[in-house]
Amino acid sequence: MPPRPLLLLLVPLLAGGPPRSAALEPISVGIAIGAASALTGYLSYPGFYCGFVECCPGERDRPNGTALRGSLEAKLFGQHLAKEVILKALTGFLNNPRPKKPLTLSLHGWAGTGKNFVSQILAENLHRAGLKSKFVHLFLATLHFPHDHEVKLYKDQLQKWIRGNVTACAKSVFIFDEMDKLHPGLIDAIKPFLDYYEQIDGVSYRRAIFIFLSNAGGDLITKVALDFWRSGRAREEIQLKDLEPVLSVGVFNNKNSGLWHSSLIDRNLIDYFIPFLPLEYKHVKMCIRAEIQSRGNQIDETVVQKVADEMTFFPKEERIYSVKGCKTVQTKLDFY
Repeated sequence: MPPRPLLLLLVPLLAGGPPRSAALEPISVGIAIGAASALTGYLSYPGFYCGFVECCPGERDRPNGTALRGSLEAKLFGQHLAKEVILKALTGFLNNPRPKKPLTLSLHGWAGTGKNFVSQILAENLHRAGLKSKFVHLFLATLHFPHDHEVKLYKDQLQKWIRGNVTACAKSVFIFDEMDKLHPGLIDAIKPFLDYYEQIDGVSYRRAIFIFLSNAGGDLITKVALDFWRSGRAREEIQLKDLEPVLSVGVFNNKNSGLWHSSLIDRNLIDYFIPFLPLEYKHVKMCIRAEIQSRGNQIDETVVQKVADEMTFFPKEERIYSVKGCKTVQTKLDFY
C-alpha cells in the first residue's frame, strides 16, 4: 500500500528509545501503536491519498454539469447543436446509476470547427488531468495504426489495451481522432465493448466513454447549412433531426469514413452522431477574441478584423464559411 513507507518511519518510535534506555512502559507503547494506527488509517483514506495521486473516479464522483455548460458556452462558438447534444448526452449518462452500455459519441465536421476542442473540454470535466490523465486515452489513426497490412495486429492490440484500461478504471475515456483515416473494419474490433453486455470476461464496460472524431460527413453538414442560409433561415434553426440520419447513412457508405459498413452503425451502438457546422465570419472573430484573451492581452478590434480578413472563405461567390474554421487563428495571430 502507498502509505506503508510512512508507517516504517514510525517503527523506530515503537522499537526503542534513547541508547541504553530501559524498556518502554506498556502505556507508552500503547499510545505509540494507537497513534501509528490512526495515522496509517488516515493516510490510507482515499480522499487523502487521491489528493496527491490521480485516482479513478468512484461511483459518487460526478462532473459538475454547470461547469461543463459554462466551458462549452465560453469556448465553443457557432455550434449550438454540439453544445446541446453533448451536454444532454453526457449529463444523462453520468447521472444514470445503471447505464446499459458505454456512452459512444461520433463527432463530425470540417477541420477547425471544434471537434478536438470539445474532446479536450470533455476530458477536463471527466478527469482532473484532462488529456494528460492516465484514464484518458487518445488514439491517432495515422500514428497508432499507420499500416493497412497490420490491421489484424492492431485489432488485437486495441482490444487488449481497452480491456486492460477499463479493468484498471471503469470510467476510462477513449478518444479516436482522424477516424476518416482509419483502415476500414479496424474500429469493429471494439464492437463487443460498446454493446449491451453486462460483463465480458468479468469486466463491465458500461461506465466507459468512447469518442470518435472525423472530418467525414463535413460535406453533408455543409450542404444542409448552406441550404438553410440560401433559404433565409438562421443556422440556429437547424436541428439534430435535420442532420443525424443523413450523417449516419453518409459515413456508413463512405469508404473513407473509418465507419464504412461498420457493425457499430449497423447495430446502432453509436449513441449520437454530432454535427459540427462550418464556421461563419462572425464565429472566426469570436475565436480570435478568445485567443487574444487567453494570451492575457486586451482585445484590439483592429487586430481581430485584420486576422479574420486573412482567412479564406467559401463558397467562392457567397464567401460564408471559413475553409479552415478557426484552426489557423493562433498562428495568424502571432504576426500581430
